[in-house]
Amino acid sequence: MNTNRLSATIEQALSKQMNKEIHASHVFLAYGIWADDKGYQGIANFLYRHAQEERNHSIKFMEYVLNRGGKPKVEAIPEPPADPANLTECFDGVFRHEVDNTTAIYRLVDLALEEKDWATWNFMQWFVQEQIEEETLASNLIDKLKIAGGDRATDESLFTLDKDLMNAPNDVPLAQDATGTNP
Repeated sequence: MNTNRLSATIEQALSKQMNKEIHASHVFLAYGIWADDKGYQGIANFLYRHAQEERNHSIKFMEYVLNRGGKPKVEAIPEPPADPANLTECFDGVFRHEVDNTTAIYRLVDLALEEKDWATWNFMQWFVQEQIEEETLASNLIDKLKIAGGDRATDESLFTLDKDLMNAPNDVPLAQDATGTNP
């Protein structure tokens, strides 16, 4: 008896998103390594935590597909982009990446709606909410850097920004512990 409750199209799209989340994890890991190498340990720590959060998102997709009787497919992950030239480019890259991910999430919501797969549509609502938070977080990074002076920021301003991000909450929730009200 076939117990797969996902259409082939949705199963493939969810697997693709799982891999997209792993790619995001690699991008933020690479940005974190760049920041660490530049002496921005607070910004690096922030980006490392964000990389772990993206990995947790991929696990959430994996678990959903498996729980619905499907089998997610792990694919090759594209290489992260080249190192940014400066913090502006780094933070802009984080924001662009989140907007791109939001677009992919919306496509999955549309697909679930089109196929009347209400379980997947409901599952995706957590990610819709999460992307609002992710885009806001990335936008706030850009704003904080602008306030610090952008590419012309003083060392003191960058030190304060780095310290602020070092002191940000260090808890990355596990994917299996997340709920709709507690992402």
